[in-house]
This record gives sequence, structure tokens and C-alpha cells, in this order.
Amino acid sequence: MKELHSRLKSFYGEVNISPTDPTEELISTILSQNTNDRNRDLAFAKLRKRFPAWEDVTQAPTREVEESIRMAGLATSKAPRIQKVLRLIKEKYGQFSLPDTEKRKELFKFLLSLPGVGPKTARCVLLFSYGYPVFPVDTHILRVGRRLRFIGEKESPARAMDRLDRLIPEGLHLSLHLLLIEHGRKTCRPRPLCEVCPLRDLCSFFEEKTPLMSEKV
Repeated sequence: MKELHSRLKSFYGEVNISPTDPTEELISTILSQNTNDRNRDLAFAKLRKRFPAWEDVTQAPTREVEESIRMAGLATSKAPRIQKVLRLIKEKYGQFSLPDTEKRKELFKFLLSLPGVGPKTARCVLLFSYGYPVFPVDTHILRVGRRLRFIGEKESPARAMDRLDRLIPEGLHLSLHLLLIEHGRKTCRPRPLCEVCPLRDLCSFFEEKTPLMSEKV
């Protein structure tokens, strides 16, 4: 994993982000489900402009929340889910925001108890907001991981995340996560750009593809 990180860092440069507000990260990740980053960001910005305080979201008619996030898709399910999540946060912590600090296991357990929050969403909050050493696996990382064989072809994302939490060297969880997403978006796409990939010698997809290319020559 250290070599993988080193190669990707040399190819793309260091990729870093500042810690995010945990409640914003949670709601934004819920909005991101089944949509792209652009629609998620637009929906989140519109939600926050329409309802500046999280309490405002919980007190608003669900229809109004739906309208504010419609561009993220599945608004009729996401709007009541977001309202319920915020109410449960208030019930748990006495405020409509997740705490600035919280023990990892307790927070993870609580996040998984929330409607619409699975292992990946919970890990995004733990990693991006709290800096805990966990490793969310999205579609890009799943694709890259299977091609590079650090995720099994039939291994579920949930099982892969449990294993990778422990496998990734300390201090590399965030950076490697971001670099692999960058690689999946720019190079190791569904139709990959193998000719420019810095990881070809590690890639099962390239190994399988190369003989076919040779036969055509």
C-alpha cells in the first residue's frame, strides 16, 4: 500500500482537503447517494441557503425540503430521511449537530443506526471530519481495487472496508483514499487509459488486455 500511495502521489501530486464539519459531511454524503458530485453540491448549497440552521430543516414542511434538494435526485426519500437524521442527532447529543469530538466506536455505531446511513457514509464522516483511520470504498475505489487485486472480485464493499481499515498504513487513509478516487476518475475509468497509467505492472485488467492487443497487431 505504501508503494501504491507513493506512485499515485508522484503521478497526481499530493491531494489533501481540510477537515469538514461532521454534520455537513453527513448530510452532504446522504445527498450524494445515487447522484454525482455536482448535483450533490448544488443541492447542499440550496438546502443551506433556504434553511440556514439545521433546526430550520427539521421544522420545515417536508415538501419544502424536497424542493430544495430536488436536483440531487430521490428527493421524496432523502428529504424525510435528512429531517429524521437531524432529529435523532438532537435526541442523542442535545443539539442539531454532531459533536466536535467523539469516540470512534461510539460514533460509528450511532451513525450506522441512522436511516439511510451505511458503512461507507459513516466512514466518510469519520475520515473527513474526525480524521479517524477508516477507509470508505466508493465505486471508483472498488473498480481500481479489483483491477489491482487489493479488493477481491467477489468481495463486498462492506467486507473490503472492514479489511482495508486495518490494512492501510497509519497516516495514509485520507491521502490514499483521495488519490485512488483521483485515479479512478482520471485514468482507471470504466474504459481505462492504460497507456498513461503508472500502475500498469500491478494491474490484472492490463495483464488480460495486453495479449488481446498483441493479437490484433
